[in-house]
Amino acid sequence: MAGNQATRLAAGGLIDRSAALNFRFDGKTFSGFKGDTLASALVANGVKLVGRSFKYHRPRGILTAGSEEPNALVELRSGARREANTKATTAELYEGLEAASQNRWPSLNFDVMSVNQIFAPIFVAGFYYKTFMWPAKFWEAIYEPAIRRAAGLGRAAQVPDPDHYDKAWAHCDVVIAGSGPAGLAAALAAGRSGARVILCEEDFVLGGRLLADGGTIDGLPAAEWVAGTVAELSAMPDVRIMTRTTLFGVYDGGTYGAIERINDHLPVPPEHQVRQRLWRIVAKRCVVAAGAIERPIVFAGNDTPGVMMASATRSYINRYAATPAKRIALFTNNEDGWRTVETAIAAGLQVAAVIDARPDVSPAHRSLASKGGFPVLAGSVSGVDGGKGGVRKISVSLTGGARAEVEVDGLAVSGGWNPAVGLTSYHRGRPKWRDDIAAFVPDGA
Repeated sequence: MAGNQATRLAAGGLIDRSAALNFRFDGKTFSGFKGDTLASALVANGVKLVGRSFKYHRPRGILTAGSEEPNALVELRSGARREANTKATTAELYEGLEAASQNRWPSLNFDVMSVNQIFAPIFVAGFYYKTFMWPAKFWEAIYEPAIRRAAGLGRAAQVPDPDHYDKAWAHCDVVIAGSGPAGLAAALAAGRSGARVILCEEDFVLGGRLLADGGTIDGLPAAEWVAGTVAELSAMPDVRIMTRTTLFGVYDGGTYGAIERINDHLPVPPEHQVRQRLWRIVAKRCVVAAGAIERPIVFAGNDTPGVMMASATRSYINRYAATPAKRIALFTNNEDGWRTVETAIAAGLQVAAVIDARPDVSPAHRSLASKGGFPVLAGSVSGVDGGKGGVRKISVSLTGGARAEVEVDGLAVSGGWNPAVGLTSYHRGRPKWRDDIAAFVPDGA
């Protein structure tokens, strides 16, 4: 095993263990493997604290494993190529990658501005504008610059960008956003019909949630089905597969905007090659297969490092063979959250408890808990005891009014799923509410 990857599983995952990669985070050298993201490599090295919150400088850890990540925003690269506010969960690891945390001084572990937490009760909305009013000329010269420096996030490079960027047009019959099972199946059906197809996937590999959750499709294991489908699509002359490409907008005349990150996974683009390309794709039809985003649950301390979405926990364990915790609890209000328990047990983690907000838990889940030797608590997590070092203990409000405490170093949270309806909301598209899943869906779905 390369370097000091203390929380990397000895086997499994979709990483290439024959290709070890060294990288630096806040000046410290770590190691990972090809196929890692910066976030998964940090998880594999046991790093929990990755940033500070915008205003109060509260400690922040990795919450998700995808482009919805709100916490793990870092500065990537250095010098003229320094890029602020990059999501560690989507930054593909490469040899020599340099990353730094943001919004802290003088260091991430000792951030002087975290003193703001003490004064949180008086930092109400409009505090700055109501307080720093005299003398008036001090606002632009002193007050505003100081406040902005204290509350800023990343730093932009101060010299011209040396890389090159391009723009291009493409035309097709069908453009597909997302390469999970729905996106791949749609591309396969369209390709077999003879249609011209463009498949856009923001990740650097195809498969979507199948990469983390597996399963069986058409009688085949998910990985085998994905490999066979991708091979068939790649052999079709009228099908174009674009990884590292995000479809971000829908415009007039059937035009779709996409950004292709051609060489973002390299320290420096090869000579005479662009770093990114902006695409204008004109298509007769669009299939939105962008999946869904797991919802967090509100409770005191849900931003503590070590609190992670349940689906992200499965991603780090199954896709990257990295364990976010040794002793973990699950807080869920839905059936899908229990998949994380099965994943944790299979990876050899100790499950301390499952807190389920629903009044009834299936006999199968209670049997799993009995075999695993952990309790199922009916109620909700009311608070987290922890800090920049991570979660230490959670408080549980039990149904009936009693309280309990559970010692853990990680908490997986699942509040259900919100379908990604962004692309369907252009051109007066209005999502509609569905009570059965407590989420908005595209109109007509």
